Amino acid sequence: MKSPAVLFTAKNKIEFGEVTIPDPGPGDVVVRTTHSWISNGTEGSFLRLERFDGVTPWQPHMPLPYPMVPGYQKVGVVEEVGKDVTGFHEGQNVFVTITRAEGVHFNFAGHLLRGPAVANEVIALPEGEDPLPCSGLVLTQVGTNTGARPTVDTGCHALVVGDGMVGHWSAQTLQMRGAQVALVGRHDFRLNLFAGRQGDLTLNSHDPDWLEVARNWAGGEFDVVVDTVGNEANYDLNMRLVPMLKWGGHFVTAGHEGFKSWIDLRQFIYREATIHCPCGWTRPRLEWTLGLIHEKKITTRNLITHHFPASQVEQAWHSIFTQKDSTLGVILDWDSIS
Repeated sequence: MKSPAVLFTAKNKIEFGEVTIPDPGPGDVVVRTTHSWISNGTEGSFLRLERFDGVTPWQPHMPLPYPMVPGYQKVGVVEEVGKDVTGFHEGQNVFVTITRAEGVHFNFAGHLLRGPAVANEVIALPEGEDPLPCSGLVLTQVGTNTGARPTVDTGCHALVVGDGMVGHWSAQTLQMRGAQVALVGRHDFRLNLFAGRQGDLTLNSHDPDWLEVARNWAGGEFDVVVDTVGNEANYDLNMRLVPMLKWGGHFVTAGHEGFKSWIDLRQFIYREATIHCPCGWTRPRLEWTLGLIHEKKITTRNLITHHFPASQVEQAWHSIFTQKDSTLGVILDWDSIS
């Protein structure tokens, strides 16, 4: 059986084609996708041949990770339920992480029209919930997990580095928990999407004085520092930020580390600081995050800037790579695909 799908076929090569999917098994749920949400950072690093898997940088002695069907988050409608599966029914709106596939890297698929997923990778949406804001649930969960890790006292000062989607959802979660939040990034358009409250702050890192402003805002030291960019790109900044942690503070790293991932642990030991390294997804965290979206404690729709028919995926990536000042959340729509 074949399904239309997005394919990375080589470094910086994107196609809209077909992928082979296996026959559904007794523990599978077959879902027809309506919307899938691109993970700009993770998928982009695979497209640029920067990583082999979720945490391993690609090196020349490794096999190429192509062809692959990128992605890991989508919403759709249940078309078939395996005989060993309970809790799902035809016509139900669900969220899906990965779908089983054949002949591609990992033998699973993200952005595709239809296929079987192991039931544990499928989550029923609450009755009446709009599916679209839930279509980026894995990435939203990365943000909520990142923001949930550090100890937070009401009114403490948390610096979040990175104005991408994980940065926004980390900042929202820290706000929800009572922290005052400073969000720093490089794009005014993205920073303006942050719904700051009284006492919160947005900072553009192109301003040479941004770190001094942030430090003064925090009273000289930060209770929490969150890096959503990754030490590979952010190494020099992180080496400056760690000494600014309060004694007993928390440092959270949630970006792709690449090869340059070492940090001097002595700086943490001096401060009895805690390092948190959130990664990946779990079903309980996905369900918790879905509840936050449903209860409107976390917002996602405001970060969606573009929709493209799935067949126009090349244009979608062109926007992501070349229009960063106006592009953030990008949705592939599948309703017109057959």
